[in-house]
Amino acid sequence: MMEKFNQPPAPGARLAAVTPITGRQIASLRTTWLRVTGLRITWLTTTWLLAALLLAGCDAHGEPQAAAPPPPEVDVATVAAEPITLTETFTGRIEAPETVALRPRVSGYVDEIAFTEGQLVKAGDLLLRIDPRPYAARVDAAKAALAQARSQRQLADVEASRSRRLIGRHMISQEQHDQRQAAAQDARAREAQARAALTSAELDLEYTRVIAPVAGRIGRALVTRGNLASADQTLLTTLVSVDPLYVYFDSNESGAENTLASVDPDHPVAVRVSLTGENGFPHRGRLDFVDNRIDPTTGTLTYRAVLDNPDGRIRPGQFARVEMPVAALTAALLIDRQAVLTNQDRRFVYRVADDNSVTPQPVVTGAAVGDRVVIRDGLAPGDRIVVNGTQKIFAPGMTISPHPVDTHPVDQQPVDQQPTDPQPSAEGALAARS
Repeated sequence: MMEKFNQPPAPGARLAAVTPITGRQIASLRTTWLRVTGLRITWLTTTWLLAALLLAGCDAHGEPQAAAPPPPEVDVATVAAEPITLTETFTGRIEAPETVALRPRVSGYVDEIAFTEGQLVKAGDLLLRIDPRPYAARVDAAKAALAQARSQRQLADVEASRSRRLIGRHMISQEQHDQRQAAAQDARAREAQARAALTSAELDLEYTRVIAPVAGRIGRALVTRGNLASADQTLLTTLVSVDPLYVYFDSNESGAENTLASVDPDHPVAVRVSLTGENGFPHRGRLDFVDNRIDPTTGTLTYRAVLDNPDGRIRPGQFARVEMPVAALTAALLIDRQAVLTNQDRRFVYRVADDNSVTPQPVVTGAAVGDRVVIRDGLAPGDRIVVNGTQKIFAPGMTISPHPVDTHPVDQQPVDQQPTDPQPSAEGALAARS
């Protein structure tokens, strides 16, 4: 039969007429096909759903359901109030209390340089010597002039004494008597003048020895041997004191509003100082001066601390960081920094309720003290907060398994004296002293 259909029509045979399909019939056929297909898809979907429910039922009867996960374990600390001294760190510079630019008091040629550049010297040590011979000769001449004036004064005194006896006997005139008395006074004045000239000559001779006026570290020699040094003009070298030293630092105007206007020398404020490359604040000092006005050009108030330097290791001009107490709090709430979380511009902690559920609690933070921070508002003593493991908390109200941890006191290295009068809300202000 297939061969019959595949054979070509005989010549002259007539082909069967083909009836064309209209557009309405095509639409009707499409609708019928969609209904049949939809029924088939619906039946297949229903069959798969029934199979899935059957399998689920078999699993439910065959195995027990998995147990709910346990609450996450987190570290929880109890907030407690403790006394604390708040400090702030400032930047400053080391300066010498005494800086001397050595210049000669007399002119002459440099005869000797008696110091080693950069060494520590004591007050009174010989530093340079100017050729003393011309000044020694002047001293000798002044001594001779003084001896001559003393001899003339002695002769004038004898004549004045004789004149007083003769005038009483009316053996000389009044004019002669007056002349001898005046001559005696003139001789005494000349002797005083000669004595002053000798003193001046001896001072000039002494000034040929340039000595250290203060103890400290000497600089480099700016004049070498054989060079002429002019009095009060030629700079020979520089000398700075090294023990003690000053540390000058500034505080801005807003932070200086509540600071003390002066420093009580009987109760100095203790500070700690750190130099470049040092860890912590190993040096101890004391505040001894607060300026009496705020600099209008910079808006800062200048402070000065005294720093002991017995071995001379610290040099003037060094950069320094100064830690100064600014407030003494008697009952401060401190928590670990890592317990404070941030949500945009708000800070909060997770507070643990009695049923071990956690809720976010907004807080207002204050100054940082080491790895802890002062809480100014939002918590009270006795509150429990999450200090470690906050990443395990996914939603407010969830239950946690608390692991209590201790809150260690702030590690504050005591200085010579700490402020004693509390100022609970005086951040940025110098602590009061008893």
